[in-house]
Amino acid sequence: MTAAIVGWAHTKFGKAANESVESLIGKVAQGAIENAGIDASDVDEIILGHFNAGFSKQDFTASLVLQASDDFRFKPATRVENACATGSAAVHQGLKSIAAGQARFVLVIGVEQMTTTPGPEIGENLLKASFLPEDGDTPAGFAGVFGNIAQSYFQAYGDQSDALAMIAAKNHRNGVKNPYAQMRKDLGFEFCRTESEKNPRVAGPLKRTDCSLVSDGAAALVLADFQTALGRPKAVAFRGAAHAQDFLPMSKRDILKFEGCGQAWGRALSQAGITLDDLSFVETHDCFTIAELIEYEAMGLAKAGEGARVLSEGITEVDGKLPVNVSGGLKAKGHPIGATGVSMHVISAMQLAGEAGDMQLPNATRAGIYNMGGTAVANYVSILEAVKAA
Repeated sequence: MTAAIVGWAHTKFGKAANESVESLIGKVAQGAIENAGIDASDVDEIILGHFNAGFSKQDFTASLVLQASDDFRFKPATRVENACATGSAAVHQGLKSIAAGQARFVLVIGVEQMTTTPGPEIGENLLKASFLPEDGDTPAGFAGVFGNIAQSYFQAYGDQSDALAMIAAKNHRNGVKNPYAQMRKDLGFEFCRTESEKNPRVAGPLKRTDCSLVSDGAAALVLADFQTALGRPKAVAFRGAAHAQDFLPMSKRDILKFEGCGQAWGRALSQAGITLDDLSFVETHDCFTIAELIEYEAMGLAKAGEGARVLSEGITEVDGKLPVNVSGGLKAKGHPIGATGVSMHVISAMQLAGEAGDMQLPNATRAGIYNMGGTAVANYVSILEAVKAA
């Protein structure tokens, strides 16, 4: 273990019309430093995760973090991007700086403001995370891409509408207890399962309740080298961190396998010296319910085509063997792209430090995080372990 999370901050996700990318960054930058009990002058490096892709006219945003404190001036600050896995890309970049001995404290921020962009432009921006020569004309944009994946899965393994509705209902039920969540409403299985005026079909077999939300928000954390972290009031260590990048064109791979996801999970668990059975919970990338279903199989919870069994047996429920998306996931919490991966790490660290409030799981000791960019193209897995509770 070379690094640990020693502080964090998180805005509420949703529509933040009175905020800007700069103001969101400033809030979590200051909040994370205060939570870690350090000064801005103690930070050695700043990493900003910001997808943008047209959501913000300001497209040189790393130095916006310096607006939060004059003491950040002249410190290294870099923006990273890897589609919807941008937040975890930023976290893992911070880990590398610490492992290289280049930093003692690294401030990692993830941010996105999406709701101020007109609807048609949102779709165009999101579709940039696909392979445009093949997918650029897909009806319904990125939802259409995953709608096609869902249709292919149904053709291969039978109608899985019940399973998708169970995922949506589970995550919305969990989101009720998350104060940062964009939608804190238990929609119930029947609403999620039934096509209606309030839950129309979006693409293929996917309905509105199968799709993550368009969101604004930010999250931040402070990383410290492990020895330094042991001297802090709280510390959540990284036991494993893996990144596996796959081909961008879906035509070059079996899209129903999410092989990059499986590779990243295998590497991270191997680093940690544990198995899935040793995890207390998982936060996984449910940009669409079909993604969470396939991720069950890719991570090893079920064989190919048998992900629905995980749901029917209650394995991923809050009181199940391996709770998944206790935060409500992207489905209920929201999905401000650059902030998502950082949010996953913050929520997981809160759980392991015993600071998750109404979301708190009993005796949570280890967490697995999977953050995905594109159609399982950018794949990041982190394994966190409680070292010192607050």
